[in-house]
Amino acid sequence: MESVTTPSITELQKTPLNAVHRRLGAKMVNFGGWDMPVEYPASGGLVAEHKAVRTGVGVFDVSHMGDIRIHGGGIPGGALAAVQHISMNDASKLAIGQAHYSAMLYPQGTFVDDVIVHRLGEDDFLLVINAGTREKDVSWVRENTKGIDCVVEDLSDAYTQLAIQGPRGLELLQKLTDTNLGIIKNYWFTHGTVSGLETTLIARTGYTGEDGFEIYVPSDARTSETVWNTVIEAGREFDIIPCGLGARNTLRLEAKMALYGHEISDKINVWEAGLDRYCKMEKGDFIGREALLRAKAAGQTRALVGLEMVDRGIARDEYCCSNESGELIGVVTSGSPSPTLSKNIALAYVPPAMTALGTPIYVQIRAQKCKAQVVATPFYKRMKKAAAPEATANV
Repeated sequence: MESVTTPSITELQKTPLNAVHRRLGAKMVNFGGWDMPVEYPASGGLVAEHKAVRTGVGVFDVSHMGDIRIHGGGIPGGALAAVQHISMNDASKLAIGQAHYSAMLYPQGTFVDDVIVHRLGEDDFLLVINAGTREKDVSWVRENTKGIDCVVEDLSDAYTQLAIQGPRGLELLQKLTDTNLGIIKNYWFTHGTVSGLETTLIARTGYTGEDGFEIYVPSDARTSETVWNTVIEAGREFDIIPCGLGARNTLRLEAKMALYGHEISDKINVWEAGLDRYCKMEKGDFIGREALLRAKAAGQTRALVGLEMVDRGIARDEYCCSNESGELIGVVTSGSPSPTLSKNIALAYVPPAMTALGTPIYVQIRAQKCKAQVVATPFYKRMKKAAAPEATANV
């Protein structure tokens, strides 16, 4: 989901936890116009952070993400009508307290952005959007909900968002809240007291392919630092470490979670990206639907596949792909070594005729034609836990 588009600006934006990251010795980078930690060398760096999330727990500062609230105006149902109009999933199916993955589309069926839609109330929704597309998204939502009786609020600077991710995440967060987290299902949320802060939004969501939670607390630096420090202290028994955007990227790649500007963009449509399960054509009209109908009738010219390198070499973003005869046939969208699998993996767009498992694809790496093969995705899928006794709530 997260955008890596990096605009050319002089002054980088900072999250309320920026000083914390710098005190921890994080390696900071310009990420979509934000001064963000890519890794924490003192904790072992990217690979250690990745493995902590897969086996224990890690915490990410994702406060650079944007938040748009859409709620009803004078006529009941206005907010729902707006969300249905601007997004491809069916928000009418959401219960209060439930969230889902969706996307906002241009009229041509390509991506404005992908979003997580939370239903806060009967006619009240929160859309979590990407950092690098914040201003564009807010403007687009406002422009495309004109004439619909709803209120659009940009709450992007209202929250510090922490992602507590990993199989020990529930145990950690349960130490800080009296809310029973065990009954919150994946992609559901509630409001409760966390670290003494009432009405904190607690969502069982994330961008890592692991179990975990995201919490939304007031964005003043003092409160944000207090909650961060409380999470770190509560997680010491689980060997928690702070995690940067480098590990966030390798984790989401293993789970085949789309990244804006890579697997999805304003040049790629829903069918090509393989996200049709989230696109509810049967719900009725929405922006981009007509173009998607035409695209489906015309047939795809490319499809997204998973690659595993056979030869040595790492298939990096934007590397060209060819067939055995050297004819260029596609491009890598994301690629990296997989810390979990100890293999070099990638996602790439190739012709539909070359999507069968085991199909050889050659990646151009430093003028060398390096062999890869099409493999099943996601590369990593967490095992579902057996039902466990409910965790004991603590204040």
